[in-house]
Amino acid sequence: WKRSKRERIWQNFHNLFVTWKGITKNMKKISVSATNDICPQTLFVYGSMNEDDTPDFGLFCWFSYCWFDQLGVICAIGGSKRTLENIRRNKVFSANLVVEDNLPLADYFGTADGRDNNKMDVAVEWEKGTVLNVPILCSSPISFELEVDKEIATGEHNEIVLICHIRNTLKDEKLVNPSITSEEILRTTAAVRTCIDNDYWSWDGRHLGKWHERAKEMKPNVEIGAAARGN
Repeated sequence: WKRSKRERIWQNFHNLFVTWKGITKNMKKISVSATNDICPQTLFVYGSMNEDDTPDFGLFCWFSYCWFDQLGVICAIGGSKRTLENIRRNKVFSANLVVEDNLPLADYFGTADGRDNNKMDVAVEWEKGTVLNVPILCSSPISFELEVDKEIATGEHNEIVLICHIRNTLKDEKLVNPSITSEEILRTTAAVRTCIDNDYWSWDGRHLGKWHERAKEMKPNVEIGAAARGN
């Protein structure tokens, strides 16, 4: 005897509710200092053009979405970084999703010093955007071509919030198949997230390494740059 699909869905929902009820029954919240240590953040590699029209890539996670007439992006950048200098000059950049397959490269971009002339001396496949003059990371399954609409200063030196128009979205053609389920998209994409103690995690809870560790797979002798140190 086989249960109907509707019955299976309802049973799964009931099981989740019972589990949630058991967890929350004894939950007690206390006040702590401001923290986002258990708030998973998706990672993106920002691509921008240097003054000589060569690409620069950097790793960021303060990224989310907003709405003004249509879907937009809101992100924050802190510290003295070449990426920020390029974005301020060009007013455009790309945001490329970090996934398990390109994590070593992404971690390298978040580790190496952006002002090091040899930073881009690694194997990286990139192309120019379809709409904007921005570098696109080919290993990312989804990339946004972004144009800055507003820059908001936070009052701290080189700490800003950017509100951006999405001028184009590039997605792996496998992910636009209408028959693919949400579960299959998440599993196929294998996006990386970060939270708690500078670690990388998969969406199904596997530990993928610490910040600056995976970079050594790209360049064993890479040194942590000034921006990555918070300088």
